[in-house]
Amino acid sequence: MRLATVIVGIYKFQARSVWWRGEIIVRPMMYLALSHDHRLIDGEEAVRLLVAIKELIEDPGRILLEV
Repeated sequence: MRLATVIVGIYKFQARSVWWRGEIIVRPMMYLALSHDHRLIDGEEAVRLLVAIKELIEDPGRILLEV
């Protein structure tokens, strides 16, 4: 089994206009970036990890409830 390292970059919050429930509203948005060794980690797995991190940040209660 090979161990791999990933680096997750969390960047500044920025107010952005988004379409939500039929209207345009201003919401705080944060950028995430993931860096990994493509020789050890397939791109699809890396994207799944980044999506999971995003979902946990959006709903931190899931961390406590382990949903």
